[in-house]
Amino acid sequence: MKLRQVMADLQTLDAQNPGGWPSWVRVAASVLLGIMILAAGLWFAVQPLRDELAAAEAQEVDLRGEFERKQKKVAALDAYKEQLKEMERSFGAMLRQLPSRTEVANLLADISQTRVASALEEELFQPQAEIPRDFYAEIPNRIVVTGSYHEMGAFVSAVAALPRIVTIDEVELKPAGGTAPRGELRMTALAKTYRYLEESEMTPAPKEGGK
Repeated sequence: MKLRQVMADLQTLDAQNPGGWPSWVRVAASVLLGIMILAAGLWFAVQPLRDELAAAEAQEVDLRGEFERKQKKVAALDAYKEQLKEMERSFGAMLRQLPSRTEVANLLADISQTRVASALEEELFQPQAEIPRDFYAEIPNRIVVTGSYHEMGAFVSAVAALPRIVTIDEVELKPAGGTAPRGELRMTALAKTYRYLEESEMTPAPKEGGK
């Protein structure tokens, strides 16, 4: 069939009367319609599968990320355990630096001996009431001493070097005045030591929902 004849047939087609179309046009239209129906069917059949595939790929990415995070945690577990052991050792060492109730008197005597060795004059050494904490008690002692600046520095350094924990807080330095030699200072401070609490002295934690 010549191209001119084909174009002429197509131009004379009546859309309202398909039965009057040339046979070859009806065949071509049927084939085209079948292809369109097949393509639409494939689209509606394949699209849900494509959506499921995309969802599965996204889930795979999430699971892979979760696996990698857990793998890193497992790899770091040994390091965490070692850190925990080191913290326990450090805590134990610090706890051993806290005196028991029976050792507090000796520690206070050591502070007094340190003051004597530093050539300071004592005006006041007054133990205060204990302050209970979680697992230890804080024992403050109000002290007032006089001496030179260097003697006081030696005293503070010697206290810091004691085998038990002692801190010097609330330090106030003023000229000694009065009959004290010129240049002498008066130091008022709070020397704090600590002791660990026996189990019988610890207050149990309140239970949830308790009054």
